[in-house]
Amino acid sequence: MKYFFVVFVETVSWLIFLMPRFRVLNRLKSQYLRVLFKAKLGKRIVFYPGVWIFPGRNLIVGDDVDFAKGVLVTTDGGVSIGDRVLIGYNSHILSSNHNVPSIPHRIFEAGHAKSPVNIGDDVWIGAQCIILPGVSIGEGAVIAAGSVVTKDVPAFTYVAGVPAKSIKVRG
Repeated sequence: MKYFFVVFVETVSWLIFLMPRFRVLNRLKSQYLRVLFKAKLGKRIVFYPGVWIFPGRNLIVGDDVDFAKGVLVTTDGGVSIGDRVLIGYNSHILSSNHNVPSIPHRIFEAGHAKSPVNIGDDVWIGAQCIILPGVSIGEGAVIAAGSVVTKDVPAFTYVAGVPAKSIKVRG
């Protein structure tokens, strides 16, 4: 029964987040996350079609946040996103990951490690970035397209690469 319920909620979420980004539909998407998952969401959030936010609990999003097409957010470990944040196409924000057990234990049965992701105000996350569990991104930071963020990013810093490294401070 639990499996059926999870698949049902996933299907409903998928259908809701396939809808276009008209204001009224963005409000409906926000309300869906608030009511069903108790997410705390600000005003004027834009969800492009194809965003995947699941399960939705432990999610805090500020005002004027833009989730571009194909953004994936896992919220089991907790995700907090500040005001005026741009999240580029096909970026992933992950707050949980698989545990890797010692030998001879199996990966499939090892469970998950959960760790919060915190993104400050006025952050720009470029297209196809990956933000890993436990990372904090400071206010005004810029994450270059295609970067994999494995460590905290200081405020007002540009980072780029795999893994992402500081390339300069915003001036």
